[in-house]
Amino acid sequence: MRPAQQEGVRSRARSMIVFLGVSVMAGALAAGLAIPLAGLGGFVTEKAAVTVQSLPQDLKTEPLAVRSKLVAADGTWIATLYEQNRVPVKLDQISPIMRRAIVAIEDSRYYEHGALDAQGTLRALIRNQTVGSVQQGGSSITQQYVKMSLIEKARTAEERLAATEVSYQRKLAELRYAIAVEKEFSKDEILEKYLNLANFGDGAWGVQAAAQHYFKTTAAKLTLPQAALLAGLVKNPTGYDPTNNLKRAKDRRDLVLRRMRELSLITTKQAADAIKTPVIDRTKMQKVPNGCANSRYPFYCEYVVSKLLDNPALGKTPKERDHYLKTGGLTVQTSIDPRIQAAAQASINEHSRFTDTASAAITVVEPGTGLVKAMVQSKPYGAGRNHTYYNHNVEKSYAGGYGGFQNGSTMKAFVLAAAIQKGLPLNYRINSPQQIDLSGKKFRTCTGWTRDPDYRPQNSTRGGNLTMIDAARYSTNTYFLQLSQRTGLCAPATIAAKLGMYNAQAIAPLDQVVSFTLGVGYVTPLMLSNAYATFAARGKYCRPTVVTAVQDKSRKPIKTPGIGCKQALAPEVADGVNRVLSAVMEPGGTGGRLNFGNWDLAGKTGTIQDNRAVWYAGYTPNLAAAAVVADANLPYTNLMYGHTLDGQDISDPTGSGTAGPLWQTAMRNALKGMPLRRFVPPTTKITRGDVKNLPPVSGLSPEDAANSLRQAGFEVTVADKRVRSSEATGTVAYTDPRTNEGAPQGSLITLYLSRGSN
Repeated sequence: MRPAQQEGVRSRARSMIVFLGVSVMAGALAAGLAIPLAGLGGFVTEKAAVTVQSLPQDLKTEPLAVRSKLVAADGTWIATLYEQNRVPVKLDQISPIMRRAIVAIEDSRYYEHGALDAQGTLRALIRNQTVGSVQQGGSSITQQYVKMSLIEKARTAEERLAATEVSYQRKLAELRYAIAVEKEFSKDEILEKYLNLANFGDGAWGVQAAAQHYFKTTAAKLTLPQAALLAGLVKNPTGYDPTNNLKRAKDRRDLVLRRMRELSLITTKQAADAIKTPVIDRTKMQKVPNGCANSRYPFYCEYVVSKLLDNPALGKTPKERDHYLKTGGLTVQTSIDPRIQAAAQASINEHSRFTDTASAAITVVEPGTGLVKAMVQSKPYGAGRNHTYYNHNVEKSYAGGYGGFQNGSTMKAFVLAAAIQKGLPLNYRINSPQQIDLSGKKFRTCTGWTRDPDYRPQNSTRGGNLTMIDAARYSTNTYFLQLSQRTGLCAPATIAAKLGMYNAQAIAPLDQVVSFTLGVGYVTPLMLSNAYATFAARGKYCRPTVVTAVQDKSRKPIKTPGIGCKQALAPEVADGVNRVLSAVMEPGGTGGRLNFGNWDLAGKTGTIQDNRAVWYAGYTPNLAAAAVVADANLPYTNLMYGHTLDGQDISDPTGSGTAGPLWQTAMRNALKGMPLRRFVPPTTKITRGDVKNLPPVSGLSPEDAANSLRQAGFEVTVADKRVRSSEATGTVAYTDPRTNEGAPQGSLITLYLSRGSN
C-alpha cells in the first residue's frame, strides 16, 4: 500500500474512533444509530450511508438447518439426511461450563454491554489503523450471531459476498441488526441461538452435534477441557479442527483455559488439569452418516427420497423439497419392517452371492395397505465390480430405478381375472395341444384388433383338455393364449393397469399384443408383488407406499399421500384367482415344491423367452412377494444359461427352480409369528340356467353326490345330509344358508344339499 493510501486509511479509522466514542457517550448506539450519518465526516461514503440507512431494523433469520432422519416402521434408524449436521438444544441443555467457556474467549463482557462492545471495537480499530486494513474484529457475540445468520440465509453469490466482505459498511450493517436483536431477545436467548448456529468444524454445526461428534456425549454433559476445545473452534473451525491439526487445536484450547483462569471462571488447578487432558480420543469420535449411501438400506432409502421429492407439501419444486428435506429437521416414518427386511436379505444371502453374474431381487408388500415391507437385491450398493447404483426392484422413473424385467407367465393371472370377471367358471375347459398355430388369428384390443402373422407358440409343460385350474397348475401356454382370445386383450390389460402394472422402462401402458398372457414389456418386483397383493386383498388395490408419515422439527404432521386404496376388482373375482393360483402350489403344480407350513399360498411362475429372466410371484392373505433372477447388464441381451447364481452355473433357469427358492425362503421367514389367515372361497353364483350343467345326483347319498360334484370340478363339503329328490330335472340345486343363494361352481364352500327345490 502506498504511503498516501495508508494515511487515508488511518484518517478514516481515526474518524471512526472519534465517532464511536461520541456515540457511546451520547447513547446513540443504544437508540439504534440515531445520529445522522453525516456526523461520520470523511469516513462514511455515500455508498455506506445508503447501505446502512436502507437496512431494515429487524433481522429476519432463516430457520436453523437441522438434520432430518428416516426411520423404519418400528422407529429404528434408517438414514440421516442433512446439509449441516445440527441438533438444536435449549440453553438449559448446554452445560454451564460450555456457556462460560464461549463467553470467556469470544466476548468476556457479553453480559455487561449492549449490542456493541465499545472497548473491544476501539481496540480493534486502533489495531487495524496501524496495519492499514481491517485485520481484527472485536465483534460481540451478538454481532457474530448476526454475521452467521446473514451467511446462513445467503442464497446467491452476491448475498454471500455481502455477508462476508471485509468492509466497514458490513460492520455497520451488522451493528444495526445487532441492536435490533438485543431489543428483541435476552442475552441468554441470543447465546442459545449463537451456540446452536455456530460451526464447530469437521461437519458439526451447533454445540449438540459437536459434543456428539468429538466426544460421543451431549452438550449437557460437556467437561471443562471438552468445552474449552469447542469454544476455541468457533473462531476458525477449519484451522483449529483437531482432526486436521492436533497441535493447533490444543494450543487454541489451552488459550481458552488460560483465559477462563484469568477471568477467575476456573481455578489454577482446574486449568492445569484440563491442559494435561488429551484433546480428543479418536476412538470415541462419532461421525453422523449422511445420505442414503450410508443407510442401512441404501436402495430403499433412495426410493423413499424420490417419493418425498414428489410431495408438493415439502416445497414448490424438487430443489426446494430437497433443501427442506435436508434442513427441516423432519422425521420420516417409512413402511419397511426390519424383521421382514432381514428375512428377505437372509434369503438373498442363502441363495445368491454378490459376485454372481446373475442378479436377484425381492420385494415384499402387505396386502390391503400397499405397505412395502422389504426390498432387497443381491448386488450391493456402490461403485466398482459386482456393485451397482441401480435398484432392480423399482421403475426407471425414480432415482436409481433400473426399469424392470420381462415377467413371463406371471401375466397369466390377469387373463384369469378377466375370464372370471367375464363369468367363465373355474372348470372351464379348452383343448390345449402342445403347440398351436395362432398365425393371423385376431385378438380384440381396447382400440380394435391385433394379430401376429407368424405365431406358433408351444408349451413347456403338459397340455390336453384342461380346466382353468389345471392350466394354471401346469402353466399351459396354449390354454391361456386361447383364453385371452375369448376374453379379448382389453379386459386383462385394463385389469393389469388398475393393479398398477405398466412398462417400467418406457413408463407407458403394457402393449396389447397376442402374446400378452406370456409376458409383455418390463415390470418390477415392486410392481408385480403389489399387483398380486391386490388378489390377496380380495380385489382391493393399494398404491405401493413407502412413506407413512412425515413430521417437522416441532413434531407437527406434514401432509403426505399415505395409504391409498380402492376396490379394483370385485371380491369374488379375486377369490376365484386365488383359488386357481393356489393350485399352482399344490402337488404337481409348477410351484408345488415351494409350499410350506399350513399357510394358504397362491403363486405363479414366470419365465421369459430364452430364459433371460425367471420369476416367482406369490402370496398369502398376510404378505405378497415377487422374486426375480435375471441378467441385469445393459443392454438386456444375455441369456440366463451360463450365468451363475450362488456361485454355481445356472443350467436350467426356471421360475420355480431358480427364483422360487428365493421367494420361498423369504416368505417362510417373513411369515413367522404372523396369524394364520385363509383365502375366502370363491363366490361365483350358479344361476338357474347353470343347473343343467350340474351332474345328476338325484337319489344319491350326500357323500356320493359330493363325489359326483367333485368329479365335475366342484369342491364340496357336506354340512347337511338331507337330500330330497327332484323328479323334474334329476339334479340338485345347492343353497348357501348364509346368503340363501346358489353356491358357486369350483368353490371351496360348505354346501347344504336340498333335493326337490329349484
